[in-house]
Formats: sequence, C-alpha cells, structure tokens
Amino acid sequence: MKSILLSLSLIVLFSCQNTAQNSPKQDAVTNADPVEVAMLNGKAKAYFASGCFWCVENIYEHVNGVDEVISGYAGGHTKNPTYESSNTGRTGHAEAVEVTYDPNVVSFATLVDVYFGSQNPTQVNGQGGDRGSQYRSIIFYQNDAQKKIINEKKAALAKKLNQKVAAEVYPFQKFWIAEDYHQDYEKHNPQNPYIQNVSIPRYERFKAKFPELIKQ
Repeated sequence: MKSILLSLSLIVLFSCQNTAQNSPKQDAVTNADPVEVAMLNGKAKAYFASGCFWCVENIYEHVNGVDEVISGYAGGHTKNPTYESSNTGRTGHAEAVEVTYDPNVVSFATLVDVYFGSQNPTQVNGQGGDRGSQYRSIIFYQNDAQKKIINEKKAALAKKLNQKVAAEVYPFQKFWIAEDYHQDYEKHNPQNPYIQNVSIPRYERFKAKFPELIKQ
C-alpha cells in the first residue's frame, strides 16, 4: 500500500477517521455549479478519481485519443492540497487525474466506460488495499450533458451488477496538480513493489477487457 510512504503520524491520522465527506464545507463543494474547462487546440479535459492516481494515470495514458494525463487532487474543500494533507482524509480531496483528450477520437462517454471498467465499482472509499476518503471513486462533470452520461452509465452498471455503485458524482470545481514525483510514476519507477504488484496488474486487467481502446 502507498501508505507505507507516509510518516507514522500520518498513518495514524489516516486510520482514525475520514469525515471529509460529511461537513458543511464539503456539502458546498458537492452542491456547487460545475466549472466548465474550455477546449484548447481542439482538445478537451475530463477528471476522474479512482483509487491510487499512479494506477489511473497509467490506464488513461494508454487509451487511444488521450494526449496527456496529470495526477493531482480534486473534490475537496481546502486550497493547495498536498499528498500529505490529502492522506489525512480531512481535506475532502481524492487522488484524481486530469485527462486531456481529442473528442474526435475518443468521447467523454467512452472515458466513463474506461473509468468503470478499470476499477472495482462497488468498493466504497478506496480501491484494493488503498482505503480512505482520499482514495474514493468520484466522476466529475462539467455540464448537464456529462452529468446525464455519468448517471445513466452508473445506473446501468448498478442494474447489471445488482449492487450499489460506489462512485460519487461531483460538479467539477478545480484540479490541483500533484507533486512532480507523482507524475508518470509508473514510467519512472517500474520496479517499485506497488507498481509491480498493484498498478501493472490493474492495467493488464483493463487491457484484457478493452483491447480495442489501447493505443497501438
């Protein structure tokens, strides 16, 4: 687990209580009007949280039509979150990614399919061994059309599984870029035990499900 990277004090904070989702400040985030990110040079941006951002960044970087993926933090009520502060579970932020993509090649709807198809959709507050509100699943929408796509796909998946889908649906507000050492982490640290035992197997499972979406 990535928690081994934290100091003992932060591990204690992490294990005690994650109340970030239940506060007036967090309610203001979830009830806000969405912020729409303007397209630039024909490219759009989408935002997802699905457990460890090292894993999610690597998955989306392999999707055809995706130009760039950046790891960061989103969904919380504090400014300038860091890896250490978000891991306390008190900022409301989750580890997230910013996906820059060409909508003429891959649609937002397909990116949502990638999202649900690359995680355990029923796990609350985490993915695998990474647990806590900072690892919870969130899909961010920027307008009503995206919100409709997300909710319809979430409902269809819940019906198919006959279980509740854990992903929260948030209006996008702001994405905070993570520290430099988190960017392209799998690429720069291929022998890291977490990468070997968690991130790579997660990507391989996704690749087996959606071979047609993978870049050649």
